[in-house]
Amino acid sequence: MATGDTKLIICSDALIMLGATPLTSFSDGTDAATICDRLYDDIRDLVLQVYPWTFSLKKSQVARTTNTPASEWKYEYQLPSDRIGNGVRAVFTTADAGATPLVEGWEIVGDKLLTDQTSVYVDYQYQVTETLMPTYFIQLLKYWLAWHFAETVTDQVTKAQYFQVMAVGSPSDNMRGGVTRQCMQIDSVGNTNQSFLDFDLVTVRAS
Repeated sequence: MATGDTKLIICSDALIMLGATPLTSFSDGTDAATICDRLYDDIRDLVLQVYPWTFSLKKSQVARTTNTPASEWKYEYQLPSDRIGNGVRAVFTTADAGATPLVEGWEIVGDKLLTDQTSVYVDYQYQVTETLMPTYFIQLLKYWLAWHFAETVTDQVTKAQYFQVMAVGSPSDNMRGGVTRQCMQIDSVGNTNQSFLDFDLVTVRAS
């Protein structure tokens, strides 16, 4: 894990990659500090969501609310507050090893899961702190930041284009090329979250 990394250090490294001056703080009054502070969180969450990174996955039993859904479903469940994205990776009725995820019989509306099931567990991606991010992901994040910072910080479109290709490859790669692809391959064999070894992590969405 990249235990020494912080938002400030990661942003500063991305600026250094662009040939710019690193930050001393997000309140140092420079345009770069404002850009980094405003854009970093959204870009970080986007990079987390482009792939089900093993270090960003959790399994949790969700609590049923006291509300009765105004729909065909019997029960409403509150989804975890640290979830990122609009959905979940999978839905189960048990936490038992080898359980099969539900491919139908549930629906997500906002931050609630609606279903007829009396017990619900979800696999989801959560907001990982920088100290828990693996080194390969931190490096990937710097490439994404350099890509998105480049034109505003350096006024050079060519630098933005260069770091875009480095981060995600060519348009034909569908955002899965470049350093992103390399990190996906590393993550697929690392499997840093041991609690998910016995579960099928698939993206399901019932309508």
